[in-house]
Amino acid sequence: MQRSTHRILTTHVGSLPAPEGMTEEAAVGHLVEQQRQTGLDVINEGEYTKGGDWLSFTDNRFGGFTAGERKGPALITLGRDREVFADFYKWADARGTLFFEPGDQIKKVRKHWTCTGPVVYTGHEALKREIDLLKASAGSGSDIFLTSTAPASLEVYRSNEYYSKDEDFVFALAEALREEYSAIVEAGIILQVDDAWLPALWDRIGIDMGLEAFRRRCQVRVEALNHALRGIPEDRVRYHLCWGSWHGPHAWDIELKHLLDILLSVKAQAYLIEAANARHEHEYALWESVPLPEGKILIPGVITHSTDVVEHPELVSQRIQRFAALLGKENVIAGADCGFGGRTHPQIAWAKLRSLVEGAQLATAALRYRD
Repeated sequence: MQRSTHRILTTHVGSLPAPEGMTEEAAVGHLVEQQRQTGLDVINEGEYTKGGDWLSFTDNRFGGFTAGERKGPALITLGRDREVFADFYKWADARGTLFFEPGDQIKKVRKHWTCTGPVVYTGHEALKREIDLLKASAGSGSDIFLTSTAPASLEVYRSNEYYSKDEDFVFALAEALREEYSAIVEAGIILQVDDAWLPALWDRIGIDMGLEAFRRRCQVRVEALNHALRGIPEDRVRYHLCWGSWHGPHAWDIELKHLLDILLSVKAQAYLIEAANARHEHEYALWESVPLPEGKILIPGVITHSTDVVEHPELVSQRIQRFAALLGKENVIAGADCGFGGRTHPQIAWAKLRSLVEGAQLATAALRYRD
């Protein structure tokens, strides 16, 4: 994985606005070229090959599940945020979405799957097509990444009626996902594991559980993820933890300080976190007392999907310099809070990414790199 030895490098979380009216191959090529023209250093295919949705792409990649109705309320309909801001969510539910609507890139209603047999991975052909399309346009190496999903985030849309314990079910998901993770890395591509639901469930179930019980729940699911990552070199893995990207108040997000040790226990070299939105930007101060483990890289969000205001490059530079001062400039790559596809108008998304690149250039000059 690249490190910023001569300048501040840039990347993003994965999802980008999908081009319309193109074949899949042409769209991937267009997104790769647009990222390179923008000046981004570590790029992907914009999750276009996943249909733009970080969860629904897995619908047909596992055996052992039957499509059906969930027994009881869906977790995404619960939570303190929805209780306290009920009028807002009622308004949003009536509209059918919390997001900008460029089409159906983000699924408004996802399928629910029930595990009725042993979990096995069946997505080999679909994954091979993703890999082939990305490599055909972008090649392979330390500047190319492909996203997949963590066991804890898949679990939310899948019920267990086969395994005797939910822990066994999560580890079965992890063992199946291992095939996807390994194939991406073996193809010469950096693996990014997305895990929004790990912290986002605090609002839904964690508050009533209590902090220590919720932390234990998270630790088990990170152990499952590490089980899936066993044997994969850490320098080929980056882990994205966020609080869910819906455009709501997020007033009940769990604070990063309660999960930071769990985040750092993931067997990855780089960690992507939210650090540019109004709910989480202040958490940079945690790194004043918590050292980044040796050899690790932090990829803080210095632009955000959570507002349509385009960040000024000077602000982006200030955010980067703040992390560089605490962690060492060679340990920081500038990133985004979350994906932009289906959440942000394309013109705004690309303007934000240009500000990201320009801000990184300003930060590089301010940090006085030397050859």
